[in-house]
Amino acid sequence: MNLTNAEENYIKAIFKLQDGTAVVSTNAIAYDLDTKPASVTDMAKKLKEKKLIDYEKYQGITLTAEGRRYALQIVRRHRLWECFLVDKLAFSWNEVHEIAEELEHVKSEKLVNRLSEFLGNPTTDPHGDPIPDAQGKMSRSKQLISLDKATAKRLEVAGVSDQSSSLLEFLNAKGIRLGTQIEIIERYDFDNSVEIKIKNQSAFTISEQVSKTIMVKSL
Repeated sequence: MNLTNAEENYIKAIFKLQDGTAVVSTNAIAYDLDTKPASVTDMAKKLKEKKLIDYEKYQGITLTAEGRRYALQIVRRHRLWECFLVDKLAFSWNEVHEIAEELEHVKSEKLVNRLSEFLGNPTTDPHGDPIPDAQGKMSRSKQLISLDKATAKRLEVAGVSDQSSSLLEFLNAKGIRLGTQIEIIERYDFDNSVEIKIKNQSAFTISEQVSKTIMVKSL
């Protein structure tokens, strides 16, 4: 089955919003894709005809098994291209999302599998998100916790829950990226900000808003 780029974007959005078994509303999809609910309804009818979603008016949308299989292929392509852009072309993690949004529509399975092999079959992308394998299996990421809730003093950055370019640019400027080791110096009850130290840098403070988005694991 050959899907248009628009159809693939909808499938991927539903997959992201569904997050397991939840039913996704047309309004949620419209908001995520910055389009009108009426456009979502039109697309839902097409995707239902192709047996990629289950959809009844006013009852929301879920992916079928086939729809989920397609979604995982798109997610795999997207995250592998992000790895390629960061690891091989030296893009920073805040630059790759939009480029990967275009590259994810290149559908050659042979190319994607070769790309994965070339990269050493990575299991996570530059933001810490798991990459599905060729069979659509995703390794469960180890239980991560957000920096604002972590109790250990020494931590390693393992992902971000918000991939907006503005946040990633901020983290880049502070020297925080995947794998960065952080030492907690102080937590301030007044505004829940956190003072942290990164090797070879002076200590600095980050807001609660930022610390909630940084996913860490204990060292």
